[in-house]
Amino acid sequence: MATNGYSNGGSTKGKPIKCKAAVAWGPGEPLVMQEVEVAPPARMEVRVKVLYTSICHTDLSFWRGENERQRRFPRIFGHEAAGVVESVGEGVEDLAPGDHVVPIFNGECGTCAYCHSSATNLCGTYRVDAFKSTMVSDNGTRFSVVNTSGDTVPVYHFLNTSTFAEYTVLDAACAVKINPAAPLEKMCLLSCGISTGVGAAWNTANVSKGSTVAIFGLGAVGLAVSQLRTCDHHAEKNL
Repeated sequence: MATNGYSNGGSTKGKPIKCKAAVAWGPGEPLVMQEVEVAPPARMEVRVKVLYTSICHTDLSFWRGENERQRRFPRIFGHEAAGVVESVGEGVEDLAPGDHVVPIFNGECGTCAYCHSSATNLCGTYRVDAFKSTMVSDNGTRFSVVNTSGDTVPVYHFLNTSTFAEYTVLDAACAVKINPAAPLEKMCLLSCGISTGVGAAWNTANVSKGSTVAIFGLGAVGLAVSQLRTCDHHAEKNL
């Protein structure tokens, strides 16, 4: 799914942006394409123009709201995407307007004990938490929308990303700068499906050359595993 062109932040920096988003108003209810307001990024946050986004089964599971902890609505789902930084908040030094990025739901602060551990990459601050629906800095949201009663209400975040919108706000730790020559329509898959499949084979299962493996399911994750032989130049890792 692609959206329109982007602004480089010249006229919108520091100001709210009104744009379209697919808003989920309740568990299992159809997503509503409507106008939302996206606040400027706070300290250590970035606002990103989403150019491409895809859907993952995790979005579907939480849209259904199958348990009470999942039911934070209205909400904007989506976590596989690619886009361009529109503006950055105070303190952000490694990203700038115009940078091409992919959002990640498993960011790293780079300073905590978990980030410095060789045994895990689950940061104590930005680790994946599908139940978290607000920003790290102030437990607030950066989205708002007018409901059917005419009241302006907050819209909750999802997986630190919320990419089913033309603009989204991310913690800077949850945005990864990529080569601007890389095709964004393909890079969006790196946010979850492709990296999950590759990581499962290389890091978790530690598959070695000559191994016989079984891949259960050929969705995006399974297909990523099946393609390792064609994309990996390190012979010892070939399946």
